[in-house]
Amino acid sequence: MNFHEVRFPANLSFGSVGGPERRTEVVTLANGFEERNTPWRHSRRRYDAGLGLRSLDDIETLVAFFEARQGQMYGFRWKDWADYRSCKPSAEVRFNDQVIATGDGVSGEIQLVKTYRSGGHSYARPITKPVAGTVRVGLGHDEVFEGVDWDIDPARGRILFRHPPDEGLAISAGFEFDVPVRFDTDAIRTSVASFQAGDVPDVPVVEVRV
Repeated sequence: MNFHEVRFPANLSFGSVGGPERRTEVVTLANGFEERNTPWRHSRRRYDAGLGLRSLDDIETLVAFFEARQGQMYGFRWKDWADYRSCKPSAEVRFNDQVIATGDGVSGEIQLVKTYRSGGHSYARPITKPVAGTVRVGLGHDEVFEGVDWDIDPARGRILFRHPPDEGLAISAGFEFDVPVRFDTDAIRTSVASFQAGDVPDVPVVEVRV
C-alpha cells in the first residue's frame, strides 16, 4: 500500500474539524417501516485540515507536506485530537485500558483495538497506527514489558508476544494512536490576501483502510 509512516504536523491538525462517518442504506417499505443495512463493518473518519492553519508559515508547511505525499498518492498519519488514546483524553494511558483479546495458548500475534460502548452495545475499532513508545500491555492483572515479553509492529498495530499467552488469560493494552489518512483532493488553493483576512483553504482528509 502507498503509505508514508509520517505524521501530519500535530500543531496544524489541532483545531481541525472532523470525525467518524458511516454508510447506511435505508429502504422505506410500503407500510412505512424501514429496512436498514450497512455495507461498512467499520466507520471511516473525515477531517478538514485547513481549519488548523493560523499563519502563512503554516500554509508553507502544509504545501510542503502535500507535495511530499504527491497529493492523494501516499497516505500518512493524522492525530485526531478528540480521540487519540485508549482511555479518556484527560486520563493517562494504562496497561489495562482495553481488553483486546483472550489468550488461547497458540496465537502470539494480537491486533490492538479500541472498544466504544453505549448502553448494552459496543463497537470494536482496529487500531493500526499506534504511536511508538506509548503502548503498554497487560496479561491478566500484571503488566508485561516491550522488548522482554512482546514487541510491537507500529505499521499494523499488532502485538507480537515472545510466547503465546496462556489459554483464558485476558490480554489488555493501553496506547496512543494515529489515524491512517490521505488527502481527499489533488489541489491546494491558497490566497495570501484572503488568508490574512481570516479565510483558510479547504483541505479535506479522509481515512484509508490499511
